[in-house]
Amino acid sequence: MHPSTGLPVVGMVGGGQLARMTHQAAITLGQSLRVLAASPDDSAALVARDVVIGEHTSYADLETFAKACDVVTFDHEHVPGEHIRRLVAAGHTVLPGPDALLHAQDKQAMRIRLDELGLPSPRWAPVRSAGDVARMGADAGWPVVVKAVRGGYDGRGVWTVHSPAELEPLLASGTRLLVEERVPLRRELSTLVARSPHGQGAAWPVAETVQAGGVCVEVLAPAPALPDDLAENAERIALTVARELDVVGVLAVELFERTDGELLVNELAMRPHNSGHWTIEGSRTSQFEQHLRAVLDYPLGATGMAAAAVATANVLAGEPAPGAPERLDERLHHLAARWPAVKVHLYGKQPRPGRKIGHVTALGDDLEELRRDATAAAAYLATGTGQE
Repeated sequence: MHPSTGLPVVGMVGGGQLARMTHQAAITLGQSLRVLAASPDDSAALVARDVVIGEHTSYADLETFAKACDVVTFDHEHVPGEHIRRLVAAGHTVLPGPDALLHAQDKQAMRIRLDELGLPSPRWAPVRSAGDVARMGADAGWPVVVKAVRGGYDGRGVWTVHSPAELEPLLASGTRLLVEERVPLRRELSTLVARSPHGQGAAWPVAETVQAGGVCVEVLAPAPALPDDLAENAERIALTVARELDVVGVLAVELFERTDGELLVNELAMRPHNSGHWTIEGSRTSQFEQHLRAVLDYPLGATGMAAAAVATANVLAGEPAPGAPERLDERLHHLAARWPAVKVHLYGKQPRPGRKIGHVTALGDDLEELRRDATAAAAYLATGTGQE
């Protein structure tokens, strides 16, 4: 408990933008968020008061950090599983726990468990040799998708492979791999749910995620023109995963909607997620507040929408356009005048080309109008283009 407030202290491992936004949610709950950051310049470290500098790969740093926390949670999945197990064995409360988190850290473990649960996934196989990829290509058709079993995110660790020969450099690297069919897609969806230790669950409306170059650039909520039966099935899948894997906190289930309407599970994330940033303004309870409620075993908040439609666009930094203001604060000033209803979230990151430095959200009734405003505002903030 915090000595001044008498309220629990939540520790979040990782000082990125997810911890930064969780810190903002913690303030209104009267909570203290303790952050383990790698650097004083990390997004959360720039705004949170209780920051410990350390490495998520160091058990000594994790243990020292956990001693002042009532519960430890994460803003990424890269903490070694053996360290998490040692923390639990030492008596620390860690949520989600190591058995659950394994399925967000290890794609092969995830695929095996989803198959055991009878939940829909793309056809897949572990890769031991180029022959495994050749068999998938022969069965499912070329190209196929090869993924690193551990460590991949935001398009990293994912390769589209057109022949077994293309796999040789990956095999030579020693990276553990699996291969999946390339799914004929209509679009990608995200179902965000939360679950508490005593089993209460809550789900937000299913959102559509728009990708470019393997990176999410837009999120639309609720997913436009999604039939009720598919929305209900997506929610059922996500709540089943949360229950059967004993997830505590926020869980994002990324889904493929095939061209034939079938839903397939693509990825899992057991933390607040990029596809849920729209909930800050767009839901009665944001994903960040809900994650705190869940890991503290508080009753979960309402997840209804605060507007008929919400569009979020990520801000991916680039070189300022000719004639555009070079400084980010100048572009922010102009954005506020041109799009006064758009909500801006900047992460405190130094801009460099392709880096996600923030997001913007627009709420209202007309989704296409909201998309135009959000994408134009994000582009202007990124490079000074898109003002018209």
